Amino acid sequence: MRREPDHFGDQDLSLIYIAKKLKEALGVETLLTDAGLDYLVEPDKYMGGIIFHAERVGAFFYVAPGDEGAAKDTLTRSGLRPYAAE
Repeated sequence: MRREPDHFGDQDLSLIYIAKKLKEALGVETLLTDAGLDYLVEPDKYMGGIIFHAERVGAFFYVAPGDEGAAKDTLTRSGLRPYAAE
């Protein structure tokens, strides 16, 4: 279920997905909610583009560290690629 930042307290949340389009973000929200996972979604900037690199805004999805594995499994089973730090 979508939560506000204060729900998670002082936890360092884990970034699990960056949605680049609204339709994609809404789908991820549905997946996580249906899986019974608490998550935080916030807009943030990322670098995108293959030929012309530009700063863009996407929906960044975060979960508590204890839910990271379940959330990434949920995304993977649905054909999405979870965020992986480079």
